[in-house]
Amino acid sequence: MKRKAINFEEKLAQFNDLWSPKIIAQMNDYHFKLAKIKGEFIWHSHPETDEAFIVLQGSLTIHLRDYEVVLQTGEMFVVPRGVEHRPVAEQECQILLVEPEGTVNTGDAVGELTDQGADWL
Repeated sequence: MKRKAINFEEKLAQFNDLWSPKIIAQMNDYHFKLAKIKGEFIWHSHPETDEAFIVLQGSLTIHLRDYEVVLQTGEMFVVPRGVEHRPVAEQECQILLVEPEGTVNTGDAVGELTDQGADWL
C-alpha cells in the first residue's frame, strides 16, 4: 500500500466542530488526533495514560489544580497520567493530540462534551 504525507491544514479544513478530535494516523497503539477547540473544557484526568497536546495554531492554556501551562503555536505539553486538567482556549485553537487508541476525550469524567470514539478523517 502506497502511503502519502498527511497535511494538517487539509485535514483541519475538513471539519468545523469544536472539542471533537479526529483521528488522522495511527502508530502502534497510539492515535494522532486533530481538534479545534474554543472556550473551556471540563476538568478530567486519564488514569491510565499520559496525554500530549501540540498547538498547531493559536494559544491554549492547560489548567492543572495547582498551576497552569500556556502553550503557543509550535509548543507542546504532556499531561502526566492521572493528573486532573482542563484545557481552555480564548480563541479557536488547532491542536494535535497523541494518546493511546481508545482514549476518551473526557477521560474519567462524563458530560455533554464526551466523545466516545473519535472519527477517522
